Amino acid sequence: MRKLSIIVPCFNEEENIFPFHEAVSAVTASLSDLETEFIFIDDGSSDNTLSEIKRLDGAFDNIKYVSFSRNFGKEAGIYAGLERVTGDYAVIMDVDLQDPPELIPEMLKDIESGEYDCVATRRANRKGESPIRSFFARMFYKLINRMSDVEIVDGARDYQMMIKKMVDAIVSMGEYNRF
Repeated sequence: MRKLSIIVPCFNEEENIFPFHEAVSAVTASLSDLETEFIFIDDGSSDNTLSEIKRLDGAFDNIKYVSFSRNFGKEAGIYAGLERVTGDYAVIMDVDLQDPPELIPEMLKDIESGEYDCVATRRANRKGESPIRSFFARMFYKLINRMSDVEIVDGARDYQMMIKKMVDAIVSMGEYNRF
């Protein structure tokens, strides 16, 4: 049986834990022969995020979690999740449901084609975003691309799926500061 590890970094997201689990589980339940595990990382939240994750863990067998003593940032949370992946595939998702769970079957299909080790998403437009936020987002990508030899596509997201071999390669690199 195939297994998908879902990495979910969380910071002050108490109200989103159960709706996220319900939405993602509804999508993954429709995929035959797919086992899932959720790996929640509480990044030092000051609300009841950890309590909600523990309550979810008590209700379902496929929940794992890590609790940081303080806020270390999203990248540290993602890395902690990658270290705990046991699935054939891993997907990184934001708990606020800005990453549509409905894309998981399509991403899985692309990964299982054998043509790709990683499938990533990007925001195609900024519809619904305030003009000032859109302006600063566009400026961020222009600035980062001037400073870096690696082009980062405007609208790039953390929402991506990768094979276990790629997860293991990332974890083995041992870098401290990641972006």
